[in-house]
Amino acid sequence: MHAEGVFDEPLITGMNLTEYFKDSIHAALANQRVRAGEDTVYYVVNLLAYFTRAEKLFQRTGDGVVLQPLAQLYAEAAETPNPEERRHKLRRLGDVALLISGLFAASLNRKVVDVDYYIAMGGAAYGVLCGLDRGTARGRAFGAVFDELSRRFQVFVDVLAEVGERSHLKPGSDTLRLYELWLKTGSPRMAAKLRNLGIEPVQSLAGARFN
Repeated sequence: MHAEGVFDEPLITGMNLTEYFKDSIHAALANQRVRAGEDTVYYVVNLLAYFTRAEKLFQRTGDGVVLQPLAQLYAEAAETPNPEERRHKLRRLGDVALLISGLFAASLNRKVVDVDYYIAMGGAAYGVLCGLDRGTARGRAFGAVFDELSRRFQVFVDVLAEVGERSHLKPGSDTLRLYELWLKTGSPRMAAKLRNLGIEPVQSLAGARFN
């Protein structure tokens, strides 16, 4: 995935980014009737604020500005003998997967991998992270956040999707693409959007569920 047209300029101007995303996420949580841990919400707010410029999300390589493949990040995390570097790679994997699947799922259409792959990889990365450094206060604090993000990855994808729509961070997808995404993720939010369009999702056809 290339970076052209994505985050070329700050997304929000004239106000504090952290406060903006905090208000947006709380509004999305309330609208979707979702409860989340305070520390987890704080983490996601800061994740959004951090990735508001392309240089934080994409890498400049000989082939241009590109998004590093999740499989490459995972391989690098598995192969490094440095525990801190492993944590960094896994955290970036989870963060990028959450951001892309939440804000830019439509951009994955007709790509080699789709949103279900990002959800699976991101949830798995956070799941590994939540088990690291449990013996330290920092590890326990972050462990609880990563545990919630791992178990409820789809929930936070839906929350970020609403934040993106409110902030005009992504283009709308057509009805067929919306149905395809619901089949892959089982997202309750996408099911509700389909019903609003007069389409009743068939529960037996949906893919993996994420609670």
